Amino acid sequence: MGRRLHPLVHDCARELARGHMDRREFVRTACLLGMTAPAAYALAGRILGRALVDPVQAATDGTPRRGGTLRVSMPVPEIKDPAVFDWVEKSNCTRHMLEYLVYWGPDNVSRPYLAERWEASDDLREWTFYLRRGVKWSNGDEFNADDVIFNFTRWLDPKTGSSNLGLFDAMLEEYETGETDESGKPKKAKRMRSDALEKVDDYTVKLRLSRPVLSIPENLFNYPTAIVHRAFEKHGADVLAFPVGTGPYEIIDFKVGEKCILRRRQQPYWGEALDDPLIGGPIYLDEIHYYDHGPASAAQLAAFASGQVDMTYEIGKDSLTIAESIENAVIYDAMTAQTAVMRMQVDKEPFTDWRVRRAIQLCCDASVYPELVYFGRGAVGEHHHVAPIHPEYYQLPAFRRNLEEARRLLAEAGYADGLELTIDCGNTNGPWQQQVVEIFQKQLEPVGIRLKINLMPASQYWEIWDKTPFGITAWTHRPLGTMVLSLGYRSGVPWNESHYANPEFDRALDEAESTLDVEKRRQKMKKVEELLQHDAVIVQPLWRPIFNVASKKVKGYRLHPTQYHLFHRVWLEA
Repeated sequence: MGRRLHPLVHDCARELARGHMDRREFVRTACLLGMTAPAAYALAGRILGRALVDPVQAATDGTPRRGGTLRVSMPVPEIKDPAVFDWVEKSNCTRHMLEYLVYWGPDNVSRPYLAERWEASDDLREWTFYLRRGVKWSNGDEFNADDVIFNFTRWLDPKTGSSNLGLFDAMLEEYETGETDESGKPKKAKRMRSDALEKVDDYTVKLRLSRPVLSIPENLFNYPTAIVHRAFEKHGADVLAFPVGTGPYEIIDFKVGEKCILRRRQQPYWGEALDDPLIGGPIYLDEIHYYDHGPASAAQLAAFASGQVDMTYEIGKDSLTIAESIENAVIYDAMTAQTAVMRMQVDKEPFTDWRVRRAIQLCCDASVYPELVYFGRGAVGEHHHVAPIHPEYYQLPAFRRNLEEARRLLAEAGYADGLELTIDCGNTNGPWQQQVVEIFQKQLEPVGIRLKINLMPASQYWEIWDKTPFGITAWTHRPLGTMVLSLGYRSGVPWNESHYANPEFDRALDEAESTLDVEKRRQKMKKVEELLQHDAVIVQPLWRPIFNVASKKVKGYRLHPTQYHLFHRVWLEA
């Protein structure tokens, strides 16, 4: 019997035929609703009258060979509990050992991983995940529904402190903690509802949501959603103390700030029998070595140029010319929804006053940043953290710098003579962040705001990124704007670094998340974007492209817009 096609796929097909939805959004949505990527591309091709092929195919460039060690220059931070990872680099260290229920590739299309398939109810309030059978943990245990139940329960326990709370908000309920705030009112927090998760059988898990949400499969490749063994907490909740995974590799040597060495396991890998462009088929590499040359892309490039490594995690735009001159180098690039926000904590002085925050925001002329920082590449930011490449992006009227209004607001707030501020900057993925702050420092001067830049090591910034009253924080790519907004701006979620709490914003975001029709979702996002922009929580000057470089001998590699490493199909030419 054929698999049931979700009725909303038919709606999407009609929208594609009418020209109200593009093929990328059709394929992405159809796959979220449980259709396979090849079938979705084929259906889109039939509707549009031309053949469409799944573009995420590992390049062969010859006959793949087994063996060899891929050496990558990348920061090697501390890794312990994947549920609270806050760097992509942390997840890359464990990505080939710990796996995910779902993955999305460079085309932002979600595909099955540890989940063989999934189904959504007609109203998108119930999601059923059917797990792969025959997947073994490296200690010999069978992967099953108990592992998935264990992980969801940990993620959605506020004591864990996982950012996944924001992504699965529709599985949560609000409760009183038993404590009171400064005004004597009961403190509230969120936890998983008792009916939100069901083990249907040993290989089937059902999620029950309080409202429709389309992005559930996409949320399951957020990097803190790596699946750990159900006995993880019994071994100290430390991935190095309990290195049990379902992936094809194991960590055999690790030292913070120096190296992470992975070796292919001797046991057969369950995924070798899969017909999948990125995670299925034979595993070619014997080992993957990460070496830490620091976060500066120039140092990574120097290690590459000297032959110490075969690939860099990233190179900066200032290094492109040098990289192009290196023999046998291949430069990869991608336009992304990566950015950095200069965010203010709205419960810390002087940022408790909306007039101050708005005045600061009004000083920003975002139009100059792509040219000054990325030589015209990238896109102008609009202070609402939804990127032009996000499918639900709504184009608001251009945000204009207004120094006269900024001065008026500052005077009204009691700062007619200006004020002094300090912003923390860690250059966590390159000196471009410092350049952004320095440009903004000059833009603030005409209204009397004197901005001091407190430079600190990247590792030190990550210790205080969610504590500093004013800081510039890098945010990685997500395929949906609603994902990053749920992670960073919903009331009370762990990664809400600005402490923003607006019930109207939360409700508007709920409505956008539950709307399938792309045009209607964009209309819903108009209010979401307007609220965040108007409340002046962030100054967001630009969206940035990413670059890295690899040797020509590295084959089958694709640059992921989130800089996730998927090396299952990568091989090295002799």
